[in-house]
Amino acid sequence: MSSSATHHIGHERLLPEDAAEIIASGRPLALSVDAANSIIACRRYLEHKLSDGTQVLYGINTGFGALCNIRISEAETEALQANLVMSHACGTGEEVPVEIVRAMLFLKIRNLSFGHSGVRLVLVQRLIDMYNAGVWPVVYQQGSLGASGDLAPLAHLSLPLIGLGEVWYQGRRQPTSEALKTLGWSPLQLESKEGLALLNGTQFSTAYALWALAESVRLFHVANLCAALSVDAFHCLLSPFDQKIQMVRAYEGQIKAAEAVRRWLEGSTIAGQAGAQVQDPYAFRCVPQVHGASWEVISHVRHIVQTEINSVTDNPIIYPDADAVLSGGNFHAQPIALAMDYLAIGISELASIAERRTYQLISGNRGLPPFLTPLAGLHSGLMIPQYTAASIVSQNKQLCTPASVDSIVSSNGQEDHVSMAANAATKAWRVLRNVETVLAIEWMSAAQALHLRRPARSSEAVENIVSRYRERVPPLAEDRVLSNDISATAAFLRTLDFPGFG
Repeated sequence: MSSSATHHIGHERLLPEDAAEIIASGRPLALSVDAANSIIACRRYLEHKLSDGTQVLYGINTGFGALCNIRISEAETEALQANLVMSHACGTGEEVPVEIVRAMLFLKIRNLSFGHSGVRLVLVQRLIDMYNAGVWPVVYQQGSLGASGDLAPLAHLSLPLIGLGEVWYQGRRQPTSEALKTLGWSPLQLESKEGLALLNGTQFSTAYALWALAESVRLFHVANLCAALSVDAFHCLLSPFDQKIQMVRAYEGQIKAAEAVRRWLEGSTIAGQAGAQVQDPYAFRCVPQVHGASWEVISHVRHIVQTEINSVTDNPIIYPDADAVLSGGNFHAQPIALAMDYLAIGISELASIAERRTYQLISGNRGLPPFLTPLAGLHSGLMIPQYTAASIVSQNKQLCTPASVDSIVSSNGQEDHVSMAANAATKAWRVLRNVETVLAIEWMSAAQALHLRRPARSSEAVENIVSRYRERVPPLAEDRVLSNDISATAAFLRTLDFPGFG
């Protein structure tokens, strides 16, 4: 991990972008004094409640789900918690990317640090030690219904605490037992409530949501840049981006998108030349309206994610000061499910309109050769990347079918309405990866079109970025394997910063 300043986890409210920055930066974690004291006080209260042997508390001295009416003896409480983690670790499918696992671990530590979960300080400290040492549990994408917590993925996240499962450590996937031996750590013995506290919560779907939110903001800025390049490459009018048009509708996102295109093209010699056309196709002319609507979705989702990362999503929730242990449903991830479905739909539109701009660029209009090759016939040029973009846009339409409208009864009817937030979140992850690829294809096509317009030049800001891009991907003179170019283009666009673009 990075040696930069330690982030002390406390009770302060975090903004999503701050949480994303902490996670991405590799800053080590530590508990604030207030958080540590809250954890200790809550655990002490819970142990006092259990000491007389008369209290019946869900998941602490009872079974789980439909087995909640079965009383568990004091002697069996530790086995109960370990059994819970092992039995629920039944995830399948693809591995969760390490950057998402890192966010899961951060969010679980933060959730427990509020002092309403009844876990021991040593448990939270071990999670922090794992995070700081770069011990990333192997977690799978499939298995959560998004209610009663993200049970299966959080079980896999928790297995290393008891010496089970697999982890990524020092660049190698290995059994947890090997990593613990290297680190000189012993497995923990879970005590009352701890297995349940680890598994209850929305940290799997929320980790994806936190990543998706940050990535959506980046793709919004990339889409505006790609659109600006395409506008010049297709020799479009700038009147649709005039501030006066935006102000009589006044959506924040529309204003922001139009301003971005104006800023990118400020000083462009191409944009300064009068075009023969009266109007341009919608894919160019309606960039502020379409991109702007996607920004409005991002803004709404940001509110949901901010609320969720500052919430306690355990069950039951313990209130030492009020002498209360309350069972409820904060683990139900319906807010995240709806938000991730909405985000997937909203960001998919950035790819939908980008593919249309790509189609126009290769169409042989506006003085550009068909498929952006001067040797059409012998060479296919950029014909097929547009096919790829169209295929991806079509797949996104399928992936944007909402997951949150579905619910399947589980646990013998005890869990009779579930959110499917995990499916919504992992679908959104796929949609955003697809959007990145479609934008890369647009950028590659627009840069080729600009090359074919030489000696005409775009703005200094755009030309500087295109020049850097050409160090990685040269102009297309003759046919070559374009899959490599698409990957290199996507990687290049990931290197860009957008200071001052909000």
